[in-house]
Amino acid sequence: MVFFNALSFVMSGPFFQILFEPEKIQIEAPAAVNDLKTLIQSSQYELSVYIEQNGQEKALMFICLFIIAVFFFKNVFRYLSVFTIIPVRYGVAKSLRNRLFDKILDLPLRFFADERKGDLIIKMTNDVEEFRLSSLKMIESLLRDPFAIILSFGVMISISLKLTLIAIVMIIFIVLVIARVSSKLKQKSTKAQDKMADMTSTVEETLGGLRIIKGFNALNYQRNKFNTENETHQNMLTRISWRIDTASPLSEFMGASAVVGLLLIGGSLAVRGEFIPGALISFIALFWSMITPLKSLSNAFFNLKKGFGAADRIYSLLETPSSIQDAENAQSIKNIHKNIEYRNVDFSYENDRQILNNVSFNLPKGKILALVGASGAGKSTLVDLLPRFYDIESGEILLDGINIKALKMSDLRELMGIVSQEPVLFNDTILNNISFGLENISEAQVIEAAKIANAHDFILEAEQGYQTIIGDRGVKLSGGQRQRLTIARAILRNPPILILDEATSSLDSKSEKLVQDALFKLMKNRTSIVIAHRLSTIQHADEILVMNEGQVIEQGNHETLLKKGGMYKKLVELQTI
Repeated sequence: MVFFNALSFVMSGPFFQILFEPEKIQIEAPAAVNDLKTLIQSSQYELSVYIEQNGQEKALMFICLFIIAVFFFKNVFRYLSVFTIIPVRYGVAKSLRNRLFDKILDLPLRFFADERKGDLIIKMTNDVEEFRLSSLKMIESLLRDPFAIILSFGVMISISLKLTLIAIVMIIFIVLVIARVSSKLKQKSTKAQDKMADMTSTVEETLGGLRIIKGFNALNYQRNKFNTENETHQNMLTRISWRIDTASPLSEFMGASAVVGLLLIGGSLAVRGEFIPGALISFIALFWSMITPLKSLSNAFFNLKKGFGAADRIYSLLETPSSIQDAENAQSIKNIHKNIEYRNVDFSYENDRQILNNVSFNLPKGKILALVGASGAGKSTLVDLLPRFYDIESGEILLDGINIKALKMSDLRELMGIVSQEPVLFNDTILNNISFGLENISEAQVIEAAKIANAHDFILEAEQGYQTIIGDRGVKLSGGQRQRLTIARAILRNPPILILDEATSSLDSKSEKLVQDALFKLMKNRTSIVIAHRLSTIQHADEILVMNEGQVIEQGNHETLLKKGGMYKKLVELQTI
């Protein structure tokens, strides 16, 4: 493409000169064609012969057809280059999004305690798109435009070294001016992307808390908060765009000024006979043809500076170390055969108070362990350590006598079914929510799990049965219905280890009865750890740990703890009252 573009400018000037100034026709062919000058002379000679034999009108037709052919091939190759680069352009963005998503899935839960969801969403979407539009366009320009500029310079040097040196000085001046205008774009772009993340976080929080916002009549407060962030973001983008959009007109104006200067200087050289006027036309045309790639490079450079801000944000996430990894040569595990043991376990969140302090207990296979205590005692943190959502600071957690850090995390988590206080459901069908994460599961298996979880009847009453879309986080269902679906999900996985984190605490009495019946079926013959708010639900537990401020202060079954007359008995009496 670049070659045909340069060829059209090189040959057009001499051709038209000899066509319209026949008195200057070249009548002798050069002895040899070994440079651009002799090539032009040879072309002039051949054209002069053609004019003598066929006349100027036919020669004009030939020249026009020649120019059409040159531009045809130029645009064919231009299309082919675009056709080739487009899959690369979008493929890089796809690959980058996949890497970001994999990183988000790989990072430990501790990381998300300090991160905003909106910021992560923006990094996955806007930042990647900003990086694609800026960095990849810069790469495209670097692959194409420098070649066009170098080829044009090579031809210009063969026409006039003196005039080319003058043109180089002009171009250097243009580049320095553009670089000065583009300064601080990276810093401004980073701030704009951060503000976009703030705005997205506000939207996400608003959607999640719409009931409270309306209930507390805080619509104007939330509206003003969003409008302020939106206006700040718009002002930032406006200032960035003003600066970026100066690149094209500035480079074009300075390029046109340079052309005028070259015309003035080149015209003087032509008058003195240093080279023919047709060559001057080719030289000016070649220089002007460089304005487009120069403009493209300057625009790409401006956008690259802007894209650096997005790139910094993307790679800050990609380079975040994942503190929870499989050990080298991690062991595989498919079932629990003996017990789960916590041995002198300590844990605290970063820069926070001690959450667990020297916790120890032994849970034999098939037994039920209940955890009770006030809010903030460390119960949920204790069970989160078993699937390695967090890693302990000291002590050991053993599964059949093997430290869980020596086991493959995927195998370890495959052993567990988790039913949490807040049901986690997705905007999908009931069928897909129950079979979530499992492959090759039949509808009959899903129905059987739903029946055990006391969910089958209300599912059949839904508009489309098991194919009913339940909305974001299961918003179309009641609390008890959502919880029974999560129990059905755990039943379908048939895990040997079950973790129940206050699974009935937020339910009414009727829903609690249905859910509790489902949980009793689920816990049958399984190793279970139950966090209980309502103590009446854990009286059947084989072992009960009473926790206070991260420590186990009482341990035993229901009857034993009542006889001790300690905190457990006080808690039971308070709930009885």
